[in-house]
Amino acid sequence: MLLRLACRRLGCPHTTWRHVFTPARTLVTPPRPVVLPPRFFRAGLAAGGVLTASLVLGNVWGTLHADAPAREAEKASERPQKSLSSLVRSYVVYSICSVPTLVDWAPTILATLTAIPGVKQVTEAIVRVTFFNQFVGGDTAEDCIPLLEQLRVEGKGSLFAYSVEVDEAEAAGGSKEHAAAAKENVRQTIQETLHCIDVAATFEDAHASDAVTMRGRKTWVAIKLTAMVPRAETLHHFSQYLITTRPSSSPAILFPGQPHPSDLEVLSSREVPKAPLTQEDITDLAQLRDDLRAICKKAQERGVRIIMDAEYTWYQPAVDAFLLSLQREFNALPRRSWFGKSSTAVTVQPVIYQTYQAYLRRTPEYLKQSIAAARAGGYALGAKLVRGAYHPHELAAHASSASASAPPGTSVEGFGDASGLSISPDPEPPVWLTKADTDACYNACAAVLLDDVSKDVRREVSSVGVLFGTHNWKSVDDILERMEKLGLAKRIGGVDGPLYVPDEVAERIALGQLYGMTDALSDSIVERTRSSSPFLLKYIPYGALSEVMPYLSRRAIENKSVLGNGAAIDERKRAAELIWKKLFG
Repeated sequence: MLLRLACRRLGCPHTTWRHVFTPARTLVTPPRPVVLPPRFFRAGLAAGGVLTASLVLGNVWGTLHADAPAREAEKASERPQKSLSSLVRSYVVYSICSVPTLVDWAPTILATLTAIPGVKQVTEAIVRVTFFNQFVGGDTAEDCIPLLEQLRVEGKGSLFAYSVEVDEAEAAGGSKEHAAAAKENVRQTIQETLHCIDVAATFEDAHASDAVTMRGRKTWVAIKLTAMVPRAETLHHFSQYLITTRPSSSPAILFPGQPHPSDLEVLSSREVPKAPLTQEDITDLAQLRDDLRAICKKAQERGVRIIMDAEYTWYQPAVDAFLLSLQREFNALPRRSWFGKSSTAVTVQPVIYQTYQAYLRRTPEYLKQSIAAARAGGYALGAKLVRGAYHPHELAAHASSASASAPPGTSVEGFGDASGLSISPDPEPPVWLTKADTDACYNACAAVLLDDVSKDVRREVSSVGVLFGTHNWKSVDDILERMEKLGLAKRIGGVDGPLYVPDEVAERIALGQLYGMTDALSDSIVERTRSSSPFLLKYIPYGALSEVMPYLSRRAIENKSVLGNGAAIDERKRAAELIWKKLFG
């Protein structure tokens, strides 16, 4: 009934945040709408929507397995209210996402619909005006500019991400055509990432308050390594190689271990690579190293920070190896001259951020040793702290977890038999078994990072930068309270007043949530803090819908927990309350 009343008020719905002029650069031509029978319309809406939401929600933030439901009572916001059409869209989206059975069946439904000529285009068109517009910034980086502008008006920054990934099935097809197509897709991803950096930098050139020191620039870019190699299997092989050849650390760190400066030496060696590495792997990894250096160089020159996302633990040793190399090069702190001043120009630091997953058992010790290694190595540590995105898959993949947590042969829906993927030598699974353990780890790591920031604020250039990625109200409360306790933020306007975050702290700390998710929490953070540049970032993925559709099935299954644990239900209830308020006051 509520939905019908809203629709009567809506009239002709319109798409939120659409570009008002023809983009200067497009990746795909939008499909033409066609007529579809009602049953296909409903199926396309449900399946395609759940899958699109899952693609976006799982790409970066890793909020699965732990984020608590939002508060039932929230403070009324004085900021611009959403339109009725966007609220109805949110209600529809999260109503569908609240049904676990539908999420499970969505890949099969979508695969069927997209295989039917004509139906495929309609399914994509329906997804575009609902789920795509709910969670995605647009088809191209330019399409996202009006959204960036609106977020900045609201006091929020952005974390950009080109979300098209490599189709591993095609890349592993064996034919020369498939291999060539995979390589071409990777080249497009690299070029689009470079373009994304330019768009982010140009936006900040017009909005940042300090063009000389490049401070206050809060449009960052996220990247994912599995999208930058033709075959994800290459990262799996490299991780296996590193686990067996990498020097051990002291004290020892649980799997997936800790990277070592010598990890990438094999890429320059003239010796025949040791199994499981192949010469093709070495070639692709060397190209990846060159591509990442080009991306980081561009980001450094243009004052844009790069956030590298975490992966499954069977890819993570390879990801860590590249991250360490990049941080040592591009996060290098300026040397002091004889006159006590920096001998090099001051730029944004850190440039490169690594993702630390609190659901991994290694994280507390790994984070401490990472901080120590950065201090000793003279480079800034960039850390994005999240809870973790692949908990059920990590448990299923670990051989020892079968007897302890599940019957033998257990597989995750849509994931197949995962028993052969894990490369962990440890007897225990790499992840904590309970949500409570993950929450405790997240809070402890957040405290360690805040303590380190409090020691760093007197430096001329930041030697630590932290992005707290969470949709958890309690975690946000704890972070803000500890900032006040450590003197990183000061209460203004009385005991109930907002927290003032000075520039030297805002350059080192930021909070983030996904675009289209937990808007109440995002607005609350903005209302409770004051700073000269945005303290909150919203993650904004973009990419042509027709290009990401083949990967939606896998992403939906991988990230089903984002749509569960009550998160979708809470968002639906919030949308319903706001619709009722708009209709009846």
